[in-house]
Amino acid sequence: MAERFKNYINGEWVDSISGEVFENRHPSNIDEVIGFFPRSGKEDVGRAVSAALSAFDEWRNIPPPERGKIIHEAGCIMASRKEELAKVISKENGKTVSGAMGDVQAGIDMANFISGEGKRWYGKTTHSGLKKRFAMTKRYPIGVFGVITSWNFPMAITCWKTFPALLCGNTIVLKSEENTPETTVHFVKILVEAGLPIGVLNLVHGFGPEAGEALTLHPDVSMISFTGSSAVGKIVGKNCAGRLAKVSLELGGKNAVIVMDDADLDLAADGVVCGAFSISGQRCTATSRVIVHKAIYDLFLKKLLDLTSKQKVGPGSDDSSDITPLISKKQCERVLGHIEHARKKGAKILSGGEQLKGGVYDKGYYIAPTVITNVTVDMEIVREEVFGPVLVVFRADSYEDAIRIHNASPYGLSASLFTKNVNKAFSFFDDADAGVCYINAPTFGSEPHMPFGGVKGSGLGYREAGWTAIEAFSEVKTIYVDYSAKIQNVQFENNE
Repeated sequence: MAERFKNYINGEWVDSISGEVFENRHPSNIDEVIGFFPRSGKEDVGRAVSAALSAFDEWRNIPPPERGKIIHEAGCIMASRKEELAKVISKENGKTVSGAMGDVQAGIDMANFISGEGKRWYGKTTHSGLKKRFAMTKRYPIGVFGVITSWNFPMAITCWKTFPALLCGNTIVLKSEENTPETTVHFVKILVEAGLPIGVLNLVHGFGPEAGEALTLHPDVSMISFTGSSAVGKIVGKNCAGRLAKVSLELGGKNAVIVMDDADLDLAADGVVCGAFSISGQRCTATSRVIVHKAIYDLFLKKLLDLTSKQKVGPGSDDSSDITPLISKKQCERVLGHIEHARKKGAKILSGGEQLKGGVYDKGYYIAPTVITNVTVDMEIVREEVFGPVLVVFRADSYEDAIRIHNASPYGLSASLFTKNVNKAFSFFDDADAGVCYINAPTFGSEPHMPFGGVKGSGLGYREAGWTAIEAFSEVKTIYVDYSAKIQNVQFENNE
């Protein structure tokens, strides 16, 4: 019998008020029910927010270095249970255990980095425009923080949002993603074990239109941090804007690699295949477009197809699998729909393009690695985030033409250029519409001490992770101290 999990509110593990639950199934074996989780609604979210609000004053008054010690301890616990946590992630979202180990390590790295920022929670001092007047800024927490995570990196993304928010003195209501709720349970238990006070972190399970929307609309939630699709991000942003709440949206991508005629083609092909097909393309920074200079197009395409044909498709339980199942039937149907639509619009499917059947493939939702050519910048397959093992290939006449094709996308998360020309490399940073740029590397690989986020349809609000997370998840207060013993004002013509 599958385990029945609970919400965590005000230091207690509790059922949803309605008593309703939803089931979570194993992507590599859809016959296996992982567990049953509370189907939370508005009332459950309200209880969690009340708990976070009650805990806020005590938590905010704990010095930032002390808050950092708790986060550091959580990172140490995660490190001691790395493989155990990776197996939970693999079971929930289908990636291999080794791939899930990277997910956990990203969380550990964030704990190690952000915990030290408690000693660097800097304000600024500066000169006043008036005599005998002191001017400075201090940072303060925002309040109750709503965190809505995604399923593709359930530990990493949760850590990247939650740890900085906690360090800044905010209290949190965390809405788990319905495909990976058990991972979030383990995360909460680790922070509790690390010494986090009661009420500071609260967990509610449930669906976006129910628990998620209730969280974004709650009047006592001061800020929402959301990772997910651009379509849902627009709803979250609208809900927050309607009540003037702060919001940070990390959204989709349609990330491209540009391969120039002077590139190391073996390296570029390897980078593109890795970026496009690892974890089945289910990452916001996946390589979904490759733009190839015409002089090496045919040779590169041959190398690309050869590497693609060698990709092993299999369950996450097999660590040799290069491509694992998609997260759900719904996502599988969505990806196949995009491929079929492209076919009807005249695109050419050079490899893959179908759901795999037979044997182990009948236990999950597997799509063969797909390479598509004969596309135009206005096609749906080129403009929409597919979130599957699907790659479209463009031929470019020049570097300038490649940039034109790249920037035609409504997204702007990450981008990569393969070249040996240093001038092209540095020009690329200026020319590419992207929040993250790489040279001679895939379109993924962000590090916790560096800001992360996109432009255009890929994000709104703040850069999360890195030092900018402190700026995103805290308020700046401007302070003046006048010791002139008289009333002064910078707008006065004469303060003598």
